[in-house]
Amino acid sequence: MSKSNNSEMSFLDHLEELRWHIVRSFAVVMILAVLAFIFKSFVFDTVIMGPSRPDFFTNRLFCLLASRLDMPALCINQDQLAFQNISMSGQFTMHIWVAFVAGAVVAFPYIFWEFWRFVRPALYENEIKHSRGAVFATSMLFSMGILFSYYLIAPLSVYFLGGYQVSPNVENIINFGSYVSTIASIVLAGGVMFELPVFIYFLSKAGLVSVPFLKKYRRHAIVVSFALAAVITPPDVISQIMVCLPLIVLYEVGIVIAKRVEKKRENEEVA
Repeated sequence: MSKSNNSEMSFLDHLEELRWHIVRSFAVVMILAVLAFIFKSFVFDTVIMGPSRPDFFTNRLFCLLASRLDMPALCINQDQLAFQNISMSGQFTMHIWVAFVAGAVVAFPYIFWEFWRFVRPALYENEIKHSRGAVFATSMLFSMGILFSYYLIAPLSVYFLGGYQVSPNVENIINFGSYVSTIASIVLAGGVMFELPVFIYFLSKAGLVSVPFLKKYRRHAIVVSFALAAVITPPDVISQIMVCLPLIVLYEVGIVIAKRVEKKRENEEVA
């Protein structure tokens, strides 16, 4: 079974093809970034500042649970944080940076689709058949990671870090750039971590990992999951567990995917 004729292009032709895929992806990112720059009120006041506001969905939900369970400690982020800008061009620079990041996040499905269009001609027909839905699955997992981190991990991180004090005499007046960087790193890290089943799929397709290998190092994966959770979340146990549990579940999903890949490979060898 032969590959597509596009795979017979020269090296320079491949570079030219890749260049146009990158150009189109960058163009879409820039268009979305311009839109995000224009609608700065929605991007900053609604999206970015959302986890710090008392009326944010997650904060209201936790407060509702606090009243139902008679556990006041569950009610989080009821005091609006104070932010400040300490640089002359700080807000303008932050506006540009956030607009570009927002454009890249929203354009992720298209970027991956362009990458898939570049790689697809080099695949065999059976590989293309088994990889159907890759763009949808990758985009869905990335979106789930973004939403999970934004609606759950980000509010908890804001509550812990924004309210933590070493002394009552030290007031928290948070640099706005620090707040935005924290939210962005948490949300983007969540989106990348939720791609774990996709990584395992491609590694198993390449023969770099196997089901026995994944099962053998399951305990090591759990330890790494806790380590990653400790890096991207504040140092409180609840947030780390909330991040670690989905990673463990995704790792188990990856084992199931690796089983299917190996089974298909065995069937093809027999055929």
